[in-house]
Amino acid sequence: MTTPELELGLDTFGYITVDESGQALPPDVVIRNYVEEAVLADSVGIDSFNIGEHYRPDFMDSAAHVMLAAIAGRTKRIRLGTAVTVLSTQDPVRVYTNFATLDAVSNGRAQLVVGRGSLTESFPLFGFDLADYEELFEEKLDLFTRLLRAQPVTWSGKFRSPLVNQYVTPALPEGHLPTWVGVGGSPQSVVRAARYGLPLMLAVIGGPPGRFAPLVELYKRALEAYEHPPLPIGMHSHGYVARTDQEAVDIQWPYWKETFEKAALERGWAQPTMARFKGEIAEGSLYIGSPETVATKIAAMMRLLGLSRFDLAYATGRMPHKQRLATIELYGREVIPRVRELLADHAVPPISSSYLAAGVTAQPSV
Repeated sequence: MTTPELELGLDTFGYITVDESGQALPPDVVIRNYVEEAVLADSVGIDSFNIGEHYRPDFMDSAAHVMLAAIAGRTKRIRLGTAVTVLSTQDPVRVYTNFATLDAVSNGRAQLVVGRGSLTESFPLFGFDLADYEELFEEKLDLFTRLLRAQPVTWSGKFRSPLVNQYVTPALPEGHLPTWVGVGGSPQSVVRAARYGLPLMLAVIGGPPGRFAPLVELYKRALEAYEHPPLPIGMHSHGYVARTDQEAVDIQWPYWKETFEKAALERGWAQPTMARFKGEIAEGSLYIGSPETVATKIAAMMRLLGLSRFDLAYATGRMPHKQRLATIELYGREVIPRVRELLADHAVPPISSSYLAAGVTAQPSV
């Protein structure tokens, strides 16, 4: 793996954050703070800044393209994208126009991760039926890839009006607006990404990263079966960087605990504990610690799975702006250069049979 092939970015879900006294900040202040965080990320050498999509009171990321456009006007080099765009409940034509315009105003720095969404509040909000969860994404991904690849477009489907010999503006220069498919662990979703010839982004929020090795291998086989060339594979996971391992744990733990207590109630997960938290840091998918600790873990995981992209979902929960800025600074100035150093001139080895035997066992044939 050569270092120019790597993308090391940041993801945020736009959490409502608190001030130093623990009081929640007003939403407008939160949004402006995220813009400032992205500006810092650009200045310290981070490759991309990516914003999620939610529609609930504790997240301020419902209009990522607007925030990204504001960031574009204040940055020079950082790529600007989405941690996920919930394509199932969006109009693909509007997604195209929004992000093709962002690509223009940012001078070619826009990118996307599209997915079905693990939270479902957007379905009733925009008038869609959860019973159509799978069919909606399939149809909308089909239309969106057509808009990206060949215009004019003639297309018809079940969930929106047809297009007949339709041009949608602004036109994208060739190779612009790279679009990845976000996958949470479904083999069927991995195969779909390969079928459409789109790069794969693995959303990993818990457990050993090695359990995703079978999905990586499935994706590669599926690309070959659909006669597509090899394509990039990336991963998104939570983390926090501080000066020492203990400081990182002390800062992130209370906000991680609060966030996952809420998630446990909503999704029926086990309640978070310190033991589980430390277990995820040691052997799972939490990248928390000093710059050396985090860089070493990222590099090892990227080498293991053959990844070319890693996005750190930084500072989980309501953590104050000051501490969020601190971790961005360390990630850009110390973690990213160290990851590149660790991976430089190291070929990506094949995934070991012990990892292939673990994790995902049911794989559809391709």
